[in-house]
Amino acid sequence: MNENRKWFKKGLLGGIPIGLGYFAVAFALGITARDIGMSAPQAFIMSAGMMASAGEYAALELLGSGAGVFEIIMTCLVVNLRYFLMSCALTQKLKPGEKKRHRFGLAYCITDEIFALSSLVEGRLNPCYTYGIDIVSVAGWSIGTVVGMTAGNILPAWAVNALSVALFGMFLAVIIPPARKDRFIALLVAISMACSLIFSKLPVLSDISSGFKIIILTILIAGIAAIIRPVDDEDIDRKEGV
Repeated sequence: MNENRKWFKKGLLGGIPIGLGYFAVAFALGITARDIGMSAPQAFIMSAGMMASAGEYAALELLGSGAGVFEIIMTCLVVNLRYFLMSCALTQKLKPGEKKRHRFGLAYCITDEIFALSSLVEGRLNPCYTYGIDIVSVAGWSIGTVVGMTAGNILPAWAVNALSVALFGMFLAVIIPPARKDRFIALLVAISMACSLIFSKLPVLSDISSGFKIIILTILIAGIAAIIRPVDDEDIDRKEGV
């Protein structure tokens, strides 16, 4: 129990930069929700239930255009498809025999940023760490949406855009330390950035949705990395003292 509490507190602290970044980014989402006629409680529930900027923007656009429920659901599933892959990858870091409720709980918590922090935990992942990050992140995202609805026009557009830089700073803080410790990870980061640039510039590849780009690049790069430098579960458990 003490171990879970320790990891949960660590997650709360680690989630503060993400929560602040989400709060800023959700401003624009709240303005969009208000423009299509949503109420503040509706927008809050939507953000609390689906922490995915691209997915929510797509859903709001479809709602505004009068699309049907099935079309909205299928669009959100496709746009957010990469989170299925992230969930499967993250559950591999849990200790064998972990309770199913934690596996389902982690699936709800997954966002790009939360996945990045959780996946960088050395050894086995204590789900309480991810829960701690998620609570702060959900609060920032949901409250930011409501504040954007009610006070979004107070701030100029450039100020709202500037606030979202916090997320990019958070990503740098996530990838730089492990890249400095391990040259192989640094190489993977460089290759990932180069491939992402290629996918955004080449005619055919640039037409692929951002979600599918992430899935394709993750499978290719992570798959090749796993073949070149596989991780032994016994080594992980040995480091954890299991």
